[in-house]
Amino acid sequence: MPNVSMPTGQDWGAVNVGSSSVRKKTVPKTAHGITQAKAAGLLATEKKFGAGGNRSAHSGAGVNAKKLEETDELKHSKVDKSLSKAIMQARTAKKLTQKDLATAINEKPQVIAEYESGKAIPNPQIISKMERKLGVKLPRPGKKPAASKTASAGGTAGRAGGPPRAGARGSGPPKRK
Repeated sequence: MPNVSMPTGQDWGAVNVGSSSVRKKTVPKTAHGITQAKAAGLLATEKKFGAGGNRSAHSGAGVNAKKLEETDELKHSKVDKSLSKAIMQARTAKKLTQKDLATAINEKPQVIAEYESGKAIPNPQIISKMERKLGVKLPRPGKKPAASKTASAGGTAGRAGGPPRAGARGSGPPKRK
């Protein structure tokens, strides 16, 4: 065979594929061997939280989940009975079925059924569509009282506190004279 020259730009190191001459540490296989290795200081173990159990990761949250379910703050507001009655009366006065009203306002018939049964979450857009089609003013669901705005917010022209400037127009630079 002819001599083939190897490229000199590569740094090829020797690789031992078979059994190596370096001996690995022996790992104890039995519980007795592990305890002896621990006593000799050759082995350290650490306890992992929740490892090796057959419990769910969320099983400790059972108490917190119960508290979460008991709060009333997370419930959706439902359609008021007065609104559902008014929709039903106006629809029957116009001699429309739920399906006819739904197709007229481009909604599914289930939406009308949910509004009339009181199970729907009130949507002002759908309510206004029904008002236009039925030709009546429907009772709107009462809004929860929001944080009231302070009196100093109006007329200060973007300044923090103090009396309003003369000729204050809102935001922007002052008017040139």
